[in-house]
Amino acid sequence: MPAEEDMAVVKTFIEEVINSGNLEKVDGLVAPDHVNNDPTAPDHAPGAEGIKELIGAYRAGFPDLHFKTGQMFAVDGKVAHHWIMTGTHEGEFMGIEPTGNKVEAMGVEINHVENGKIKESWTVSDAMTVMQQLGAL
Repeated sequence: MPAEEDMAVVKTFIEEVINSGNLEKVDGLVAPDHVNNDPTAPDHAPGAEGIKELIGAYRAGFPDLHFKTGQMFAVDGKVAHHWIMTGTHEGEFMGIEPTGNKVEAMGVEINHVENGKIKESWTVSDAMTVMQQLGAL
């Protein structure tokens, strides 16, 4: 697939799944055997089902969850982008009861897109800042 099409898959995932919470779209955008390399999410199931579980947990904790995408580029089926996450902690998240605190953190992700679906993801995020903003650290 051309780089523009690979980036479109990732952009659609961010807008429709993460930002809009439409978990039904996951199966059309994420491979069933997806591998998620995110050190902050080791306890989630593999594959598309694990992504549904992970995004569901984030949206339960932060119902207004929003990822703003910064720079994005693609080469050889790999799509890299920078993002800024914002949200208000209104539900339980990682064992932390709701605080009402607004959070903002950034990260970088690389997604391997194959046959129009995200096959593998590598994420580095500022999870410590989120925990500090929630009063957990």
